[in-house]
Amino acid sequence: MSNEAAPRWKHDGVRVIPAGGLDPNTAQTPGMDRKAAIDFARAGASKLWAGTVSIHANAKTGAHHHGPLESVIYVVKGRARMRWGDALEFTAEAGPGDFIFVPPYVPHQEINASVDETLECVLVRSDGQATVVNLDIEPVEKPEHVKWIDPTHTQ
Repeated sequence: MSNEAAPRWKHDGVRVIPAGGLDPNTAQTPGMDRKAAIDFARAGASKLWAGTVSIHANAKTGAHHHGPLESVIYVVKGRARMRWGDALEFTAEAGPGDFIFVPPYVPHQEINASVDETLECVLVRSDGQATVVNLDIEPVEKPEHVKWIDPTHTQ
């Protein structure tokens, strides 16, 4: 390695964002607490955004979508109940270790399915911006439960 490359990589290479260094000054949706870890401003990321979200026990977020971005939610602790659709007419649940994929423009709502435990998740989005569009949706009373079927591993 050349001596010229070392200084460049020292400040333009790997970034470690400490747990206590997450930024709460990001787009928010009522009912949740989002914190940015990786974005363009903090780490120079131009193709993704990553952070955390916490939802209090027995609480739910407002309906929203993330524009043209793809989102991945990884459940660290608790039980996530997702509702989605034009009237939030579909639902599914995820627990610790589960991943949730939300395609672009899909109206959705995160619900903490636990009455006594905080839901803690890691979020990753496909752009360095924290795009959030909050929606005013009248949800259906009883959503339809949808079980995911892996199209690459049919039985």
